[in-house]
Amino acid sequence: MRYMLMTKDDTNVTVTPLSPEMFVQMGKLIEEMTKAGVMLATGGLSPNPTRIKSSSGKITITDGPFAEAKEAVVGFALIEAKSKEEAIEWSKRFWQIVGDGQGEIYEVFSS
Repeated sequence: MRYMLMTKDDTNVTVTPLSPEMFVQMGKLIEEMTKAGVMLATGGLSPNPTRIKSSSGKITITDGPFAEAKEAVVGFALIEAKSKEEAIEWSKRFWQIVGDGQGEIYEVFSS
């Protein structure tokens, strides 16, 4: 099963720069996930998304940033896990490194 682990911009948390030690720990976690065959893709997301909306056959494109996006997704990891519980465990390890914040875990359905 595939899961999308998303990191959200949490306005209730003061963002501090990642320390060199955190970068090392994160690198080790990503390397471990890659060697285990779990990590499929990871990355940060631009704060300036493009919104596409379809309504009654009309397509509208709007460039961001969007003021109403209080909890924007700022990063992601796409993983292959045996279960939701395994996906949660990998996500917990991520948060143990980076500290305070919030994210979401979605199962990815594929055909």
